[in-house]
Amino acid sequence: MDNHGRGSGPRPDGGADAPRDPGPVDPLPYEGVWRFTAPAVDASVPQARHAVRDLLYRQGVPVSDDLVYGLLLIVSELVTNAVRHAALLSPMLAVEVAVGAEWVRVSVEDNHPYRPTALETDHSGEGGRGLLLVSEVAREAGGVCDVEHTSSGGKVIWAALPLKPVRVL
Repeated sequence: MDNHGRGSGPRPDGGADAPRDPGPVDPLPYEGVWRFTAPAVDASVPQARHAVRDLLYRQGVPVSDDLVYGLLLIVSELVTNAVRHAALLSPMLAVEVAVGAEWVRVSVEDNHPYRPTALETDHSGEGGRGLLLVSEVAREAGGVCDVEHTSSGGKVIWAALPLKPVRVL
């Protein structure tokens, strides 16, 4: 995966139309936005998961184990969906991690125009529940998720979860 620097600002409180909180004047040491690109192939799923995990720990983001597991599950599902459903029209995908003082946001962008929905699926079927799972993980953590169109005609699927600092005793 290639690190191509910082992406656009995160929007964890409801998307592009939500007012932005100016936040503290001085950002915390772990705050920032990082973006990685990868080919839309199966091997990119574990690579993206490991890159996000390593980034969170390297930056010193105060995340609980439960929050990390939830974020990594979300990353796995979103990258898998991009690989399975968008690779034909989007041979590359982008994973973005944005960390604020009180939240962390992960997103996956591809150039496929189809906007997926979280549909409930027959329990006997294989697959088809990834976005429902992402939605539930985000909701249970007190976060939100959404799909937005990009100016290039593709889409970004993102989930923002509240950052609950780990208490150090």
